Amino acid sequence: MARGELGEALRIFEDAALTEAGDIRVCAMVNAAAVTDQLGDHALAAERYREALAQMGTDAPRMRPAALINLSQALQLLGDLDGAQDALEQARELLSGDGAPVELRYACLVSLTAVALHRQQWARSIEIASESLDAATGFAPEQVGHSLMNLAAAHFETGRWELAEDFAGQALAAFAAAGDGDGIAETRQNIAVMFTRAGRFDEAEPLLATAQDYFETSGHSHRAGIGWKVMGLIAERRDQPYAAEVHYRRALERFEESGVIVDAADVRTRLATVAFNAGRYAEGEAELATARTIYAEHGLGLLCAQVDYWHAGLVEPLLEANPALLPQAVDLAVPAALALDAVRYELPDGAQRETWNRRMADPAMRLAFRYSYLAGDVDLLADLIETACAGTTLDIDRLAGQPTRLPLDTLDPLEPLPSNPGPLNDALQLGNALAAVAARAGLPVALPPRVAVAPDGRIALDVWITAAEQRYGRALRDSRVVRA
Repeated sequence: MARGELGEALRIFEDAALTEAGDIRVCAMVNAAAVTDQLGDHALAAERYREALAQMGTDAPRMRPAALINLSQALQLLGDLDGAQDALEQARELLSGDGAPVELRYACLVSLTAVALHRQQWARSIEIASESLDAATGFAPEQVGHSLMNLAAAHFETGRWELAEDFAGQALAAFAAAGDGDGIAETRQNIAVMFTRAGRFDEAEPLLATAQDYFETSGHSHRAGIGWKVMGLIAERRDQPYAAEVHYRRALERFEESGVIVDAADVRTRLATVAFNAGRYAEGEAELATARTIYAEHGLGLLCAQVDYWHAGLVEPLLEANPALLPQAVDLAVPAALALDAVRYELPDGAQRETWNRRMADPAMRLAFRYSYLAGDVDLLADLIETACAGTTLDIDRLAGQPTRLPLDTLDPLEPLPSNPGPLNDALQLGNALAAVAARAGLPVALPPRVAVAPDGRIALDVWITAAEQRYGRALRDSRVVRA
């Protein structure tokens, strides 16, 4: 197994699981599950982990939490984030006592970070990754690369690209120092993904090729699928649609073979884009519908919103020739924009909010405005305007609970916060100008309020907000109501 001879390792473990008894048999079952997972059959690996856990004694202080952590990793790759979280919480409980193996506590923290990254909980992922980095530095420096790469991923997703690149470089050096071949290849691939998303294709390709050779040779089908997907992205960006589709099809095949259906859904959105650009609209619609169904089934509401926004954008070039598509475009764009706009209020850092707004929320809201205008829906346009002008609210409870140090120049435009906000005891309403200052400063802000508009006090976008919250399973508005 250490030499990468996974097929032979699996044969030996399976033989031991059949011929041995007691703890040795259960240990062989766990190891067989681990190799199965590395070979890419994550569904079978999860089944084998559960079988081993069922036959494992409750007094297995190392084996049980280790198996639960490994089970969570297989479930993450299958898109079962709830199951993965449950397994990790069980492991964390078993590891909470004195004398618990510290290396397993670290592995549990790394896996908890991964779940937070999958759920796009950027603040939580940075917090847990930082905790795991502190832990690894103290007792397992050879494993510190995992924490560093998780920090790189979280910071990249929130727009701190230079910091992300620095953490990724440190991760690569840490894996190289530890002689961890898998870690080196995975980090090279991860850096290639970051470079690709930043448009630095010439820098990405050498790292990608080296990692791909390693994964193809060692039989890591999931990681090989990621490599094919990134190659497809590069080809698509270089306006090579045929090559892009070939690479995406290979990636989809690898992901589906491995049972990594969430990754497969992501590739389907790329295949949909290629199909739309080639005029194969029905095929593109089918790919998007399949991807969205997978995300919805796994409780990934934010990814559903992103797919709807992407779908709405793909429809735009078709509207002139087929105006009958406009109602569908509005129905896709408006709820998605509301959901994506609400995400920035959950982020704790001003730079993260600004980046999310620039990359996702603002383009989505602009598309919603444009479609509302094209549809001639005056009421919807008015409600969008009223909502956009409502401003932002400071979250006083969070502000009081975490002292915030700010550069003096950011404080100048702000009035001192009242010690007793009176009727607004949970938040302080800011106008748009001050809201921008608060966002840059990183002050904690609450979800936007519901806006009552004259003359009858109806709630702006009420139907749309309700539909979006039901569609994506996320709260998009605070319970407070303010007047326009």
